[in-house]
Amino acid sequence: MKSLLKFISGLFLAVFAVTSEAGPKPAPSVQATPLPYHQVSFEVHGRELTRAHFRPELKRPFLYPVIGPSGRTLTRMGHPHDPVTHSHHNSVWLAHAKVNGVDFWSDGGKGRIVHQRLEKLTDGDDAASATTFNVWIDEAKQQTLLAERRRITVVPKEEGAALIVIDCQLEAKTDVIFGKTPFGFLGVRMAKNIGVRDGGGTIRNSAGGVNEKEVLWKPAKWVDYSGAVTRDVKRREGIAIFDHPHNPNHPCIFHVRDDGWMGASFSFAAPVELANGKTLRLRYGLYVHDTLSTDALESCWREFAKSD
Repeated sequence: MKSLLKFISGLFLAVFAVTSEAGPKPAPSVQATPLPYHQVSFEVHGRELTRAHFRPELKRPFLYPVIGPSGRTLTRMGHPHDPVTHSHHNSVWLAHAKVNGVDFWSDGGKGRIVHQRLEKLTDGDDAASATTFNVWIDEAKQQTLLAERRRITVVPKEEGAALIVIDCQLEAKTDVIFGKTPFGFLGVRMAKNIGVRDGGGTIRNSAGGVNEKEVLWKPAKWVDYSGAVTRDVKRREGIAIFDHPHNPNHPCIFHVRDDGWMGASFSFAAPVELANGKTLRLRYGLYVHDTLSTDALESCWREFAKSD
């Protein structure tokens, strides 16, 4: 009996010694931190990259701000020249204008994407994520059309760049048709100083197109919107939208304007049908970066395209 007690005591002391030597773990480099009023802040090395807003009374959840390597925001709330009819331009958002004919895109529509719960937060040295559960409601009929599980993941990259991955799984609660429209599924409203018209910015796509004339209504694997964010016009920062190759109708049609707007339209050319009980997965990347060449953006997209 004494031998057994000595063995147990020795084992406990050994485990305690190892634990003590290990000491407290340092804070993760990338964190998803919950904040009051239904918000989550995504921070890289203590600096906020973006913030998710999902109060249940909102028309739809969104991300704001999206902060570039210089510390300046790259997106804005609302159209710089039409804040009334474009009040739905909330920095970065997901929505669709024709879900069984119901408009979830504009603020005047009868559709509302309602946050139900925050399901999971993860931190780490390589990435951080937040998973939320939402329902898409036709308010005119008080009918739930879709149940959505959305995971937002932040992955830091070299030289202050970062990849924001939006992974959305939509379960149909009735037979659903995403109608033909240029409005949906992902929208981004760039800061005024980055727009081509107001700030002398530049739009590029994976097919070699430049600015609205060559990019609007064209299919592409990615579209980038970049511009000067300081008085140093040579330093340009921007955001590239990556369309995942497993998304419907990839490469998608991009709806992009010289006024600072860009969107990925997965049902532009044809409706997408989703039977009751079936699930549709949509994945988009937002690559937040300093000055990058077209070849570098293509390489970043290829890395994103390999993700599960």
